[in-house]
Amino acid sequence: MARAIVLRQLTVAPRSRAQLEKKLRDRGCPDDVAGRVLDRMTEVGLVDDEAYAELLVRSRHSSRGLSRRALAQELRKQGIDKELADGALEQVGAAQERARAEELVARRLRTMHGLDADVQARRLAGMLARKGYSGDVAWPVIRDAIAGAAEHQRD
Repeated sequence: MARAIVLRQLTVAPRSRAQLEKKLRDRGCPDDVAGRVLDRMTEVGLVDDEAYAELLVRSRHSSRGLSRRALAQELRKQGIDKELADGALEQVGAAQERARAEELVARRLRTMHGLDADVQARRLAGMLARKGYSGDVAWPVIRDAIAGAAEHQRD
């Protein structure tokens, strides 16, 4: 039964060991049985927290634009060991994080024509904050983008 639950979960999407343990616990599976099944799944390579963490970091950074801080929180929430999480987060350097913040700001700024520069800055800062970007990253990117916007150029 536990093996079938794990296999069904893994066919839907990759999962961390902690997520699978929780699912088995929710389904009433004894901890010793769950441990043996998950150990076997790890041995054969079906459960791999390191690969899962790297996949999560890559996909969430590129698709949702999450910062390293938000990605670290996401990994903790998924039950990934801190050491594995730190290794996966090495994929996203400071330069990549800033570049992604610039892309997000540029895309959002295109939809804000006609708004006052202060309103644009406030909205952009809120958007970046929700994605986990610190003020040290966000504000220089926002200032540069607004200063470079054609509507704020002096004639």
